Amino acid sequence: MEGIYEVLQKIKNRPGMYIGKSSITILRHFLVGYQFARSEMGLELTQEDTDFYDNFQPWIQRHFNVRTSNSWSNIILLFTRDEKDAFNCFFRLLDEFKQRDKSLDAESENVVTDYEEILAKL
Repeated sequence: MEGIYEVLQKIKNRPGMYIGKSSITILRHFLVGYQFARSEMGLELTQEDTDFYDNFQPWIQRHFNVRTSNSWSNIILLFTRDEKDAFNCFFRLLDEFKQRDKSLDAESENVVTDYEEILAKL
């Protein structure tokens, strides 16, 4: 089975074939289903899959400077005109995400870890 970035490239090239139309909401639902299907089949996530599922949401929140419980797709949709524009924006952001400085992810994890350590001492 292919990794998430290969699947996303196919969707980007032919959204109608894979998800019906260019929609960020439908894309997110597809990706949730993709993750679930891999889990149900007993297939481990690739390193890229894990990176995307663990780090894309917080990266999007930092990118748009928002703190919310909304999904990455809703955040992108909030800053775009419509579903199709958000879909296209997702792929531009995904390229940025894949090229990001991964040390920032580690710094974010350390902040959470440090906070959890403080709470544990209380």
